[in-house]
Amino acid sequence: MDAKIITFFNHKGGVSKTTTTYNVGWKLTEKDKRILLVDGDPQCNLTGMVLGDEFDDYYTNEETKNNNIKDAVKVAFEGKPRPIQSIECISPKENDKLFLIPGHMDFSEYEPSLSLALNSNNAITTLQNLPGSFYELIKLCCERYSIDYVLIDMNPGLSAINQTFFMYSDVFLVPTNPDPFSIMALKTLSKVLPRWKKWSIQSSELFEEASYPMPKAKMRFAGEIIQRFNLRNGKAAKPYQGKMEEIQDYIENIFVPELEKVDMLYDITKLKSEQIITSYCISQISEFGALLQKANNNLVPVFALTEEQIHESGTVLANMLHKRDQFDREFEVIAKVILELINNE
Repeated sequence: MDAKIITFFNHKGGVSKTTTTYNVGWKLTEKDKRILLVDGDPQCNLTGMVLGDEFDDYYTNEETKNNNIKDAVKVAFEGKPRPIQSIECISPKENDKLFLIPGHMDFSEYEPSLSLALNSNNAITTLQNLPGSFYELIKLCCERYSIDYVLIDMNPGLSAINQTFFMYSDVFLVPTNPDPFSIMALKTLSKVLPRWKKWSIQSSELFEEASYPMPKAKMRFAGEIIQRFNLRNGKAAKPYQGKMEEIQDYIENIFVPELEKVDMLYDITKLKSEQIITSYCISQISEFGALLQKANNNLVPVFALTEEQIHESGTVLANMLHKRDQFDREFEVIAKVILELINNE
């Protein structure tokens, strides 16, 4: 598969993984790329961002209710003698270069079988097709829609499903936020992610004969995104500053060296020399505020809102346009970092 897979992962909840996935995916389409989003979270928030008020109808309508990630791979998990096929993906009304494999609220039902498949060392041959089944679906949808990049949104947790998605990654980013639990989460990731990569390498031969083989992905870290903090006088408010510095220090001095040991690191020297970024903290994104509801109502990212969609006037409009443009610049940097790292690899 030519399309590169990008994951946004942190097992800690409340760090805006879904919003970041949607916004970065949309921004990449502005670079004339065709993007496939994958909703791997049973909460289906990413699917809701695309469908809006049509969400309930999508899952009850006979024509669309089976077009989702769970039902698309059911044949593998139920051992049916039929191959996985691509599904008809959905797109936001205002972006025909962005496609979505919708999630499913019962997706976690596959967790026990998948966990057994990852830990059985192929002692149970009927399970060998499961870890590669999602990848097969992604690959087929990429071929169907001529996709350049795939962005996977995962649920908060260290589940077998998340491990499987992570092992598909060419690139991964870690969204985080400045609260007391962020460093604890990063400490866990610094141990778990290298373990997942080692498992992928050591177990690759076990799945070579599977109908749906696992990809040989590099799983390389592009950087972290610190978000969900308030501003005061144009800077992060004081209660957040200490935690933001603590996160950056941990990433640079502990997280990055741990990943480097197992070849899970992109070299950002060129990006730093070009002054695109100064560290592995590739963006700091404050709370969206009142823009978020307007974006949700119009099914677009905050940076894509038009004046008509903002629907304000005077000083309020001017302030919102200023913030919109700030967010646009932030996501512009994230997209540029991703493209530069992949293209210069």
